[in-house]
Amino acid sequence: MSRVHDALRRAEQLGIIPLPPPAGEIPPAEPRLRVTPRQQAGPYAPADFAPIGFPAEMRGAPLAEDEPSTPQERALVALEDLPAVLSRVEEIPYVPATEAHLIRLDAPAEMPGEEFRSLRTRLNHLQSTQKLRTVVVTSASPAEGKTFTALNLALAQAQLSEHPILMADLDLRRPSIHRLLQIERGLGFSDYIQGEAPLEQCLRRIEGTPLFVMTAGSSVNNPLELLGTGEAKATIEERFPKLFKWSIIDSPPLLFSADANLLATITDGTLIVVRVGSTTYDNIVRAMQTLCENNVLGIVVNGARASELYSKYTYYYSKSD
Repeated sequence: MSRVHDALRRAEQLGIIPLPPPAGEIPPAEPRLRVTPRQQAGPYAPADFAPIGFPAEMRGAPLAEDEPSTPQERALVALEDLPAVLSRVEEIPYVPATEAHLIRLDAPAEMPGEEFRSLRTRLNHLQSTQKLRTVVVTSASPAEGKTFTALNLALAQAQLSEHPILMADLDLRRPSIHRLLQIERGLGFSDYIQGEAPLEQCLRRIEGTPLFVMTAGSSVNNPLELLGTGEAKATIEERFPKLFKWSIIDSPPLLFSADANLLATITDGTLIVVRVGSTTYDNIVRAMQTLCENNVLGIVVNGARASELYSKYTYYYSKSD
């Protein structure tokens, strides 16, 4: 009985149950419950009389149910005011690495950019006829020019558009966007998805342009698992299209991981990059089969000889001059 009495006494001290007073003792005039002013004034509710020691939500304390608690939720609320979100993004200068072979923003008529402007025109036409805001750029194998194509396509879009454009590095296995742009890897996609930072801290804007860059972010042990989360799906399918007219996404090669296949299912279209003299026909067929031809917009041929590719433009510009 002493054990039972001790347990009841501890419960009484926590406010869980009241014990009857010992014989001869006058019972307390007030209940042994802590009642807040809100509880005294409000109507009856079971939580209003929850015992002391219970969590706040059971003591009748007001809960901020509408207040976002995670960086993603706060960012989603902020999407209602798009200029406010993007205005807080850090601006960085455009100083690409020489080996990147990227479009020069100060020379829009430069010959190598012409092919990407043609690709931009075709995609913009497709966008006018169908839902097309998020595009994955991938390849069958490494070293075929997918990152080179994705970055130049994003730059070409930014040259024409007055609306925000996004270049996102979702090759979480071997990210390279930050290296080609000569910027810090810093906070990026993985940090936002894992709730480590709000969206505006995971973006950077190329100075003087509407182009926003999202690096891969911190290294993760299982990239495919991260890309398969509901948070990643919601970000790519809902938040990116609300913020950006175009979201160009760089991904790993199709035949070396399942990342690009997964991304193809949650984006609006896929571009496959092949390299002349490197990509085999069998690899192209296998890459197409892994995608089940799902939302494949087309194939971008990379590595053509400059003498063949640009001779017509050289002739045209020399005649016009």
